[in-house]
Amino acid sequence: MQEYIRQESGRKQAGTPKKPEEKPPETTGKKQHGPFKKRRAGVVLSKDEVREIKAGRKKLRKEMQEQGIRSRQEFELTAGSLGLYFDKNRLWAFLLWLLRGRGLWVLLGLLGLLMLLLFLFSLITQMRGHFTINMAGNMFREGFSLSETVDFANPVSQLFAQPAEDVPCISIRTLPEDVNSHDGEHNDLYFAYTFYVRNEGESTQDYTWELRMNSESRNLSQAAWVMVFEDGKMAFYARPSANGGREALPAFGDDSRGYSEAPLRQFAGDPEDQYREIVSASGKVYYRIVPKNFESGTVVTSGRVDGVQPLEVHKYTVVTWLEGDDPDCTNELIGGHLGLEMQFRLVEKEEEP
Repeated sequence: MQEYIRQESGRKQAGTPKKPEEKPPETTGKKQHGPFKKRRAGVVLSKDEVREIKAGRKKLRKEMQEQGIRSRQEFELTAGSLGLYFDKNRLWAFLLWLLRGRGLWVLLGLLGLLMLLLFLFSLITQMRGHFTINMAGNMFREGFSLSETVDFANPVSQLFAQPAEDVPCISIRTLPEDVNSHDGEHNDLYFAYTFYVRNEGESTQDYTWELRMNSESRNLSQAAWVMVFEDGKMAFYARPSANGGREALPAFGDDSRGYSEAPLRQFAGDPEDQYREIVSASGKVYYRIVPKNFESGTVVTSGRVDGVQPLEVHKYTVVTWLEGDDPDCTNELIGGHLGLEMQFRLVEKEEEP
């Protein structure tokens, strides 16, 4: 310990007060960069000096510990007497760096990037598995509006519904007969949302609508079936089968069983196509349930409404569930999500055929 101190200081012993020194000149060597430069006695040190001081402090700490001296205060006093110290960082140094050169612009740029990333993450998280209904700008300008209630007490240009969470695989038979009779969000073991579109403008217009998937994980759409009511008329949809044809329950070619009931058949717009009779026995009819194919990889279905007069109202209900009788409804879907959006768009006159 004493030998190390004599080598470093020449005359001084550990713990002896340090005599006042004149402020040394600015050091030479490789300069430090950034806002938090290491200083000693107010002088910016070079990179080599910083390394030497750090090495000296490390060696001094080791020798003091070997002698049983573990007090942090005593270590700092001894290191200070040997010049093995750095000035404490000050806030003004950081502020000065910001106000000089490009420091301020760098900080503002990083903050802006961070805010953008947080916004995008928040948006993705918020929209994950949700259902949104949007109107194109031209439709809103012509006076169309959306509402969760038929009285249009709160007309808007966009609607947003919470997802149905932790839903199990169920059968189409689980859907209640009055699934189209509730306004707004009415989730259960499935997702269901009812809303209205009204022409509040002064002219007769045509519009189109499209229901599409906007997010998905774990291939949830393979087992998700979607039912759409438009003004009371219903159709339901599913992904095509492995061979590109339509799904069916029971599968085509298997006439050994069938649904003894045809759930919601009375609302179907095309009942003969979607509820196909397999056999009639003992006065009872057994059906094959046949969903229509999704229109594409992302579009479930679409439609068009012509001649919508002022104050005319149209009603829509969208229902989504995991069809338990579908072979694709497996445990691999656990933790997945599916997001849907429905877009309404006015038909411009130049688009007419």
